[in-house]
Amino acid sequence: MIILSLCFYFVQPVVSSRVIYIPAGSNPKIIAYLHRSGIDVNRMDSIFLKFFGYPQHGWIDIGTTRLAKADFLYKITHAKAALTQITLIPGETTDIFFEQLAQKLGLDKTALFEAYKETAPYPDGVIWPDTYSIPIGITEIHLVQYLVSTSLARHEALAKKFFGLYNQKKWFRYVTIASIIQKEATDEKEMPIIAAVIYNRLKRHMPLQMDGALNYGKYSHVKVTRRRILEDSTPFNTYKYRGLPPYPVGSVSLEALKASINPAHVSYLYFVKGKDGRHIFSNRYKTHLKNIRGNHKSVNK
Repeated sequence: MIILSLCFYFVQPVVSSRVIYIPAGSNPKIIAYLHRSGIDVNRMDSIFLKFFGYPQHGWIDIGTTRLAKADFLYKITHAKAALTQITLIPGETTDIFFEQLAQKLGLDKTALFEAYKETAPYPDGVIWPDTYSIPIGITEIHLVQYLVSTSLARHEALAKKFFGLYNQKKWFRYVTIASIIQKEATDEKEMPIIAAVIYNRLKRHMPLQMDGALNYGKYSHVKVTRRRILEDSTPFNTYKYRGLPPYPVGSVSLEALKASINPAHVSYLYFVKGKDGRHIFSNRYKTHLKNIRGNHKSVNK
């Protein structure tokens, strides 16, 4: 019986990806995590694992998807993955980020999006802007699962820090507001003021009329023109539709989130970019038009 059990360790393939993630923790904790991740291991393996040493944590490149369980347990105590870094900057969309991932890691963009649709609660704004160390050889689904799970944990931690609890729907309303702030603000100082304009307009049932909302998805870096405003029929066109877009238009910084939660106490309803690049804010439409003429701007907000 013992001989049969040992033979089992040398004949059974246990993994579907050559690159896996190992969390820090005790042997039983690591085995339980791997089991939840779909790898064919169990509590008995945590005992057998002691013969090989202590598992490393982080990304592990086991080199193949076809190996016996004993080889797998040996690999997670000795192997390391080759890593490359890639950065998601605040304000960038998931569409552009996945394009960067596909180019740098040789992955399939469509497969990344398919995996994202299956794991993320919203089409954008979920992945937290940060510099990620990504293992070379990781599959699309495992990469997306890692990015989404790590980011959602960050969102939950921030929500509990600010509000004491995590209500995903309410939290991502703040993220949606923050994503517009992120697109519109010239710098962090302007963020709470732009947040106030958004809330003031929502309170008065005015359309937001903000270009940043139209910089969603593949249009992240596309200049918003009058023609685009007339032709775009999506709920991101805040010139046509009142209220907020249905979900964030991109990733957000902590500063933009803070602004969406604590807007400035001002009554501004309009702003336009001045000659120095910073925005000029006003309470009245007549004053706003005057500011536009003075700065030779053609798009109102």
